[in-house]
Amino acid sequence: MDFSLLIKALCLVLIIEGLPLFLAPQRARQAALQVARLDGRLLRIMGLVLMLLGAGLLLLMRS
Repeated sequence: MDFSLLIKALCLVLIIEGLPLFLAPQRARQAALQVARLDGRLLRIMGLVLMLLGAGLLLLMRS
């Protein structure tokens, strides 16, 4: 695997994560507060679902 590809992917993640904070900081703050109120078990399940979705999409893109 090309190391520069991994760095580019991480840079893209930072850009995507920063967009809501830049474009709508108040809404991003409200969303973060709502996430902070969620049960830990639900957060864990959501994290698992998002990881599986991301891995599945990567596999589809490879084919």
